Amino acid sequence: MSSSATGIPGQGHHPPAGRTGSGGTGEQPGGPLAAGGLQFSSRPRRGLADALFKAVTGAFASLILVLVLLLVLELVRSSWPSLKAFGWRFLVTQTWDPVRQQFGALPFIFGTVVSSLLALILSVPVSLGIAIYLAEMAPHWLRGPVSFLVELLAAIPSVIYGLWGIFVLVPLVRQLEVFLGTYLGFIPLFSGPPYGIGMLAAGIILAIMITPTIAAVSRDVILAVPNSQREASLALGATRWETIRNVVLEYAQSGIIGAIILGLGRALGETMAVTMVIGNRPEISASLFSFATSLTSVIANEFNESGGALHISALVELGLVLFLVTIVLNSLARFLVWQVQQRNGGAARV
Repeated sequence: MSSSATGIPGQGHHPPAGRTGSGGTGEQPGGPLAAGGLQFSSRPRRGLADALFKAVTGAFASLILVLVLLLVLELVRSSWPSLKAFGWRFLVTQTWDPVRQQFGALPFIFGTVVSSLLALILSVPVSLGIAIYLAEMAPHWLRGPVSFLVELLAAIPSVIYGLWGIFVLVPLVRQLEVFLGTYLGFIPLFSGPPYGIGMLAAGIILAIMITPTIAAVSRDVILAVPNSQREASLALGATRWETIRNVVLEYAQSGIIGAIILGLGRALGETMAVTMVIGNRPEISASLFSFATSLTSVIANEFNESGGALHISALVELGLVLFLVTIVLNSLARFLVWQVQQRNGGAARV
């Protein structure tokens, strides 16, 4: 009779090979015992490292919220005399008279928003054309050098653009204003004397400055579109243009809108180049030929020469207004991105 038939425990019944750990202890591989008989457990240490890493990265992320909160608090504190003196009327008043201590932000808000929107109108088509050509149509030997030049333009300091604007752009804009005034002078947008310096020059210089940013980011977004999307469209008989229009741009549109948001952010916050070509006159006019000013321009021009505490407080309140205008416009742009994502099933991300 075999031992397995006796029913005696431990007789004739052995565990399968590999079930015992080193030294016959019965521990599973990867358990507390490792090679060489050294006992360790990586799970507690791994959990501690993960928790520590999460805490450190969370602290770094919270620094952004803290900095924004401190920025807003300081702006509100420094602008409090102006907030008390003028209230909400500060946003709708056109008077800016440091001698009489009367201040209103409406001309500066108008100049900032109009010049930025004009820059987007001029820049976005050109930027998308550059991005599409570099990503889809440019030969390989040309794509690298041109992409480098585009990124180089984005890194040029704004004061260089301003100097170029004064000596090169303004004379050209003056000739353009003469032409537009001759043939389209009956339209209020193109009426008035052709100074060269003014809202039109500011919009053009901003468009030149934000074009490299929008083009570079849009190019990267278009290059990220999977080739399978293009190949499927071409296999179905679509032309190259139809593939780019209906597949590539449709797939990348949320990222392109994100690139436009970045360009808008730079246009809203630009100071030196705009200050040098916009004219710096606090007035609201329907003509693009007229002088204007912006929130950043008046702060840069008057802060060091401000006369009195209320004047300084009004300038700081202009900074607070610029902060709020930037948040509102970027929030609207983000909402537009969200709508695009919802329409596309939420597949694209910015």
